[in-house]
Amino acid sequence: MKTVGITGGIGSGKSTACEVFKILGIPVYQADERAKHLMQHDPDLKLDIVKTFGEESYKNGELNRPYLAQTIFSDIKKTTKMNALVHPAVGKDFQSWLKSQDAPYVLKEAALMIESGSYKKLDLLINVFAPVDIRIQRVQKRDPQRSLDEIKGIINKQADEKKRGELSDLIINNDGTELLIPQILTIHTHLVSAGR
Repeated sequence: MKTVGITGGIGSGKSTACEVFKILGIPVYQADERAKHLMQHDPDLKLDIVKTFGEESYKNGELNRPYLAQTIFSDIKKTTKMNALVHPAVGKDFQSWLKSQDAPYVLKEAALMIESGSYKKLDLLINVFAPVDIRIQRVQKRDPQRSLDEIKGIINKQADEKKRGELSDLIINNDGTELLIPQILTIHTHLVSAGR
């Protein structure tokens, strides 16, 4: 069974693309959602977070997101430390999930797949492409609570489109000039036939 990564910058449309793959019967592991789940429920990871960032990391048994956001995301060294705790836990969880799947291929969706290097452990990488200006417009529409500076800050922490394009095996163009579903069907047919 092939393991295929799917990534893209914020607002690129990777979640929409994943929904189409799911309709086609392809299992999708959503790494960012699982990371949040593991930070809340994995006892070993919780212990490591408390040891590294203090007791304030959890409040009444719940992950203290405001505290962690304030503590970590403005400090690159602390962000790196958190990633070093969370990414291996997600990798282990993915391998466990993989054992229960039965499909020609599976997708692993993550925003920071290139930045974390986790794409190297997969067979192929798909990048969902859209230019930055379109992505900003989509995020502003989807998340009106986010300021423009906040959106640009997130984009600046992600790999640029050139690097993502160079490292990807397949590209889904989601800039509005091509229909999304036919591109996904072409990729799906290719991956199913390659898996036989």
